[in-house]
Amino acid sequence: MNTSTILLVDDETDILEVIRAYLEKNHYIVYEAENGTSALQLFERVKPDLVVLDLMLPDISGEEVCRIIRSSSSTPILMLTAKSSEDDLVDGLLRGADDYMTKPFSPRELLARITSLLRRAHPPQNQMQGSALNFGGGGLSIDAERHEVKVDGELAMLTPLEFKLLECLTRSPKRAFSRYELVNLIQGDDFDGFERTIDVHIKNLRQKIGDDSRRPRYIATVFGVGYKFLVNRDE
Repeated sequence: MNTSTILLVDDETDILEVIRAYLEKNHYIVYEAENGTSALQLFERVKPDLVVLDLMLPDISGEEVCRIIRSSSSTPILMLTAKSSEDDLVDGLLRGADDYMTKPFSPRELLARITSLLRRAHPPQNQMQGSALNFGGGGLSIDAERHEVKVDGELAMLTPLEFKLLECLTRSPKRAFSRYELVNLIQGDDFDGFERTIDVHIKNLRQKIGDDSRRPRYIATVFGVGYKFLVNRDE
């Protein structure tokens, strides 16, 4: 039985009712908010496992709600938006969202995206490694069991998607991954997204692990291709 808790944030009552009914049918526990202020209050009170967040809210914008949540939490955030341009979507990802869907949308696809985000946030125990992996003389530590990353001993607050992206890169150091490969590896073959979103997630990831794109310590840009991880695992 699914016991994951979802916070739905949208000012359109009809949309809230449809999503809520579909998620509850699939045994999720659902809370609703119709504006940004209520959303932030509910988030602090119920500590949901995932947030479905509309960007067009009547008081605080969805982008600002996302930024505030992300400043203190790595809880997965899925954006719902009527804004369909690439720039709008990239802006939301820069503020810390993990995934997005444009309106109108299929409730079935929304459920699949939620399931995928929660799976990345809470991977099965048998898929985890038993101890932390260290890179760069211990400067970067990745603990899959705890789902934690430390940089020079300090905890880096990565989103589940950023964690998965770092895992993919470190699994094959020195190998150049194309953006298309990375999209498929972290979000699945059926994800219909912009490859440019990988650039956004890499930018956010670099900031959190203290990497400089001009003089990279860990992640290098392979021009015309994508990205590669520079450091082999510590022995």
